[in-house]
Amino acid sequence: MRLSGKTALITGAARGIGLTFARAYAAEGAQVTIADINLDAARKAAESIGPQAHAVEMDVTRQDSIDAGFAEAIARVGHLDILINNAALFSAAPIAEIARTDYDRLFAVNVAGTLFSMQAAARHMIPRGQGCIINMASQAGRRGESLVAVYCATKAAVISLTQSAGLNLIRHGINVNAIAPGVVEGEHWDGVDALFARYEGKPLGQKKQEVGAAVPFGRMGRAEDLTGMAVFLATPEAKYIVAQCFGVDGGNWMA
Repeated sequence: MRLSGKTALITGAARGIGLTFARAYAAEGAQVTIADINLDAARKAAESIGPQAHAVEMDVTRQDSIDAGFAEAIARVGHLDILINNAALFSAAPIAEIARTDYDRLFAVNVAGTLFSMQAAARHMIPRGQGCIINMASQAGRRGESLVAVYCATKAAVISLTQSAGLNLIRHGINVNAIAPGVVEGEHWDGVDALFARYEGKPLGQKKQEVGAAVPFGRMGRAEDLTGMAVFLATPEAKYIVAQCFGVDGGNWMA
């Protein structure tokens, strides 16, 4: 019960990594707000966790939606201790084929969504003199990848925002850090694999098999592999950790 009495808001938490984090936080005693653009899915996710979780609708590309979602969550639980910026999108294409619409969409969710959700949380946390913000980066933010220029750029921006926000907000008692997963298995990988199959001329499923085999640990990550770091960074034991990005990637990237 390391998070007993704490409240957390997790964006993009109706499924996948976000939902796994919500379950782990609830198991550690936290009250969890599942914020997602799909309110029906968020409600079902909250119901699957129980009375410690509730849902709010939030589109992180719209400031009015961010403001309303945070206001609703805080009105329900009284205050906000922890924010996890998890909402994100992925795309892949060669440089010559990148569409401006894809660029705009990914930066709107992955970068602006992270920044302005941090801002909303910080405005509530600063008067209280405490708080924790965890941003979801990626190993893709630490290096370029031939077909993943836009996604890599957005996650590099998340790492940079984490550093700047961490330095700015620690004076108010707010810790900001990031987690950089490697390749994480999940339903989204069907779409990722299909994109690589298209551009690399590989059979469906081959890219997923290749990237899993290339991980030094011996397999792709699972959402559950990330929960230990997500919980730890929200505990008092991590209070002296500021503006850092932690790789939880099975050894794919050595910092």
